[in-house]
Amino acid sequence: MAALKAAHVTIVPSLDHVQESPSLSLSSPRVPIGAGKAEQKATKFLVVGHRGKGMNALASPDRRLKEVKENTILSFNSAAQFPIDFVEFDVQVTKDDCPIIFHDNFIFTEENGKILEKRLTDLTLDEFLSYGPQKDHNKVGKPLLRKLKDGRILNWDVQTDSPFCTLKEVFESVDSKLGFNIELKFDDNLIYQDSELTHFLQVILQVVFKYAKDRPIIFSSFQPDAVRVMGKLQITYPVFFLTNGGTQIFADTRRNSLEEAIKFCCENKLQGIVSEVRGLFRNPSALQKIKDANLLFLTYGQLNNVPEAVYIQHLMGINGVIVDLVQEITETVNNFITPTKNGEESGDDSNGEDGKVNRPNFSEREISFLLRLIPELVQ
Repeated sequence: MAALKAAHVTIVPSLDHVQESPSLSLSSPRVPIGAGKAEQKATKFLVVGHRGKGMNALASPDRRLKEVKENTILSFNSAAQFPIDFVEFDVQVTKDDCPIIFHDNFIFTEENGKILEKRLTDLTLDEFLSYGPQKDHNKVGKPLLRKLKDGRILNWDVQTDSPFCTLKEVFESVDSKLGFNIELKFDDNLIYQDSELTHFLQVILQVVFKYAKDRPIIFSSFQPDAVRVMGKLQITYPVFFLTNGGTQIFADTRRNSLEEAIKFCCENKLQGIVSEVRGLFRNPSALQKIKDANLLFLTYGQLNNVPEAVYIQHLMGINGVIVDLVQEITETVNNFITPTKNGEESGDDSNGEDGKVNRPNFSEREISFLLRLIPELVQ
């Protein structure tokens, strides 16, 4: 694998000169749950909007996955209209050291009938912002295309488009009560030295410490060394290790199972794990090991858009889900969780006046059967 050119950490001011914020809770002020970096006990089931109000699946027949441009201020504020706790988004650093919001490693456009591809981190900020719709309506941005996992390149068409943005703009323009799950995005096909990671992470942290104020923040990454370094650079915000949970195999064994993730988090004093939900359903016994290690646990993946799958995870005792269908899943969660005045979940299954059960109508035998069956179904 190709290695990136080493960056000079010295050109970024040391974080020793940046004042740290007070410790924050792993919650949105909308519903405080009292779990911070030093306190690993959540009392509320979190719902996190994936890339805002949901990722853009351009080849999907589901129009909800093309409703609004992902990873934009519009998407984040659209998600904030629903009772979610956090939005998740991807942060990369441009060639001129500006943290921006974008998921893919490469960006595509078309010029004179030819498709052009650029690595995101090889672009300057101005070059990045020149793609897609522009804030200045008198300007016309470059046509934006996207490469899918199957190799197809499609026009990035959504129902409601919106300009790209920087991390600073997101802090300034998104509902201040909404927590941020900041995914530190790195290319799986590149090898990074600690000096490079330190440089990129310091650039990101300077924006976070300057603009976060009281906003809850979670850092996460699939890049093991990135979360390891982030845990050493700051002690204010919780750091989670992202993993496929064994649903995909990598050369780096730290990424290949929930057991490896637990070991890695414990060795590096991280606060939690975010796993592909199929990794949990294939290996449900790992959940007790995660709890025994005093780690928080979230999941992501397409199954998290299925209300029954979310309910099963709630019953299993995970801390929250990252979802694309924000409206549908927040409605589902509100239906099966009734908070009491002190923020704890009520054991009362009634729905108030009519006395109907809020939760999916599973008997204990059916729940036990589902918990045994699901690992087989997701193989």
